[in-house]
Amino acid sequence: MTQQPEVLHYAVSVVGKDRPGIVAAITEGLFNLGCNIADSSCTMLGGEFAMILIVSLKKPFSKSRLIEELKPVCDRIGMTLGVRTLHQDEVARKESDGEICMISVYGADQPGIVYRVTKELATRNINITDLNTKLIGTVEEPVYVLMLEVSLPEGESPEGVEQTLSALKKELNVEIGVRVITPVAF
Repeated sequence: MTQQPEVLHYAVSVVGKDRPGIVAAITEGLFNLGCNIADSSCTMLGGEFAMILIVSLKKPFSKSRLIEELKPVCDRIGMTLGVRTLHQDEVARKESDGEICMISVYGADQPGIVYRVTKELATRNINITDLNTKLIGTVEEPVYVLMLEVSLPEGESPEGVEQTLSALKKELNVEIGVRVITPVAF
């Protein structure tokens, strides 16, 4: 029986001023190395572009070789590169056993919205799987939008989460909605 080659995993982060072509340049470098992109997230934040990718390669391969290949690409397009080796226990897909919910928060922009909402969720052992914020509205009347995807622990319900956040809703004078994300079967 032939043994499969060991697969190495890395978290690659790239951050810098937004402009067209960043994703193409980075993924070309990864493709040239023979990397497989397992997971990724890319977004523009206030004129900055940020991406994080989980990539895999078959041994033999080194973190220094990955950096050696991507650093000149990042330098050419004005991006900052970070690479971290992932251990086997960090790459196992962790599907949620609990119910998945979307929590939306809308209100007048003020310090502390993200902290107060996420602190309340953490006290109930609710895991945040995705978080996005955006400032909309006008300069005179900015509206803060916070969107969270969360995984509920056993025994927690969407109604319970909504009840937990109701005090914050009044205190921060924001609208908070909780809805279940229904999985789609293929």
